[in-house]
Amino acid sequence: MNNNQNETSRSAEGYDIPAVEAWIAANTDYFKPPFSWTRLEGGHSNLTYRLEDASGKRAVIRRPPMGELLPKAHDMNREWSLIAAFAPQGFPVPEPIGFCEDLSITGALFYVMGFSEGRPLFSSEDTLFWVPETQRTTLAYSFIDTLADMHVLDPDAIGLSALGKKEDYVGRQIKAWYRSWESSIAYAELDDPRAHDFKDYFLAHQPEQVRASVVHGDYYLHNCLFGRDSKVSAVLDWELATLGDPLADLGYTLRAWPESADDPYLEPTAPTAVSGFPFRAELAQRYAERTGFSVDLLDYYVGFNNWKTAAILHGVYARYRAGQKSTDGVDMDGLREGILKALNGAERAIQRLA
Repeated sequence: MNNNQNETSRSAEGYDIPAVEAWIAANTDYFKPPFSWTRLEGGHSNLTYRLEDASGKRAVIRRPPMGELLPKAHDMNREWSLIAAFAPQGFPVPEPIGFCEDLSITGALFYVMGFSEGRPLFSSEDTLFWVPETQRTTLAYSFIDTLADMHVLDPDAIGLSALGKKEDYVGRQIKAWYRSWESSIAYAELDDPRAHDFKDYFLAHQPEQVRASVVHGDYYLHNCLFGRDSKVSAVLDWELATLGDPLADLGYTLRAWPESADDPYLEPTAPTAVSGFPFRAELAQRYAERTGFSVDLLDYYVGFNNWKTAAILHGVYARYRAGQKSTDGVDMDGLREGILKALNGAERAIQRLA
């Protein structure tokens, strides 16, 4: 897990510690309370703590944030079902230990999973500090192989058939995010005509979905832990996972991956914005060989994901401008620029497809 921490104590926001520890003692045999509780940062605002017993054995507990939540947001049952399904397949997820559905214990669903050693990569500084240049190809291969291995698993065979609709994943995403763009125009005071043109393009040129796989939805270096061997030790943060087109997941992952040593469009602070990584085409080919899926239309999925990113940022920008969220410390100009950069990325991908 991410080792950034800000609190070690016998108090924990959102948890009735005596009740939770009693539940763990009664329902698992992984380790024994009392525990030390250490807050872990990250995790999409879920209240996440590392637990450690007197013998030094560690685990992680997660529950939703306090307060009223949007429907389907912070779905602990969904996260639990995924790690519980993947672990027996040998896929790198934390060990599932226990899931509590009894709201009387601490006011919310929660689950406990094993503590996974490793570090995520958020920035080029992380890469330079933690990953020697000689190990960056190893890391990239493990990263893309793990995605490929997830995509070839049969959701029906591992108990995940009810995770989401299987058909027309990209089409449904395009329509949903276009509605978001349109509903945000007034508050954002920004309406780039390319957002409308590209929506039409992606709907008109949508490839046939290769199959229905589990798609992570946010598979990138910050949501994986890498061990000392620079291989994936665990994939984390399954909040956006559903069933859908695996190539859309691949396009999301590779859209920010360097195309060349002097890629002018790569963010300079990106974790791959340093030397030693294989380029996008090599990883795409490796994925194709491992899955058997054609990546001939990868640029379609890269472009679609850039367009979708623009729509997501557009909605965030609109909520800030509407006063629904505090703008303290927010780079509003940078956020606006991010929308335009994402549309530029979509445009470049469409041009490559022409």
